[in-house]
Amino acid sequence: MRKYNLLRMVMMGMLIAIGVVISPLLRVEGMCPMAHLINITAAVFLGPVDAFVVALCIGVIRMAVMGIPPLALTGAVFGAGLSGILYKLSKGRIWAAVVGEIIGTGIIGAIVSYPVMTYIWGKTGLTWLFYVPSFICGTLIGGSIAAIFLYQLQRMGALSVIRQRLGSYKETERRAA
Repeated sequence: MRKYNLLRMVMMGMLIAIGVVISPLLRVEGMCPMAHLINITAAVFLGPVDAFVVALCIGVIRMAVMGIPPLALTGAVFGAGLSGILYKLSKGRIWAAVVGEIIGTGIIGAIVSYPVMTYIWGKTGLTWLFYVPSFICGTLIGGSIAAIFLYQLQRMGALSVIRQRLGSYKETERRAA
């Protein structure tokens, strides 16, 4: 089992808190671009498993406290996990994390949302691709903001320091950067 240091858990808590607070403030109906910013940032800072946990916690809190439908989960967890996986497989390429979020949320999460919203939530008149356009637009907006933020951290040399202190930094990333 992975050892979690205090700093890593604090970072997860901060990302969850920021995700819960900014999601209703910077939201367009059917899109939550700031969730994608948080997902990609969590994936790069913490890795796929922890990014998934952060997205799951944000979704559950938003559903419980704000009355958000299950889209808060289906529109986040797949992208967060795939973002972290592709970032890891690409040996630390930020663009891969953004692509993972776009595919994971914009396509997989959007398609999974159909049966969840139809059969569990009872919404009628939907098709399998109903959520794809809005989810992809949201991921493109949030992914662009995340890319700008993370590339700036990388340019300043801060990204590797953050990842190293969180226990996420690998020697292979030094060569990839």
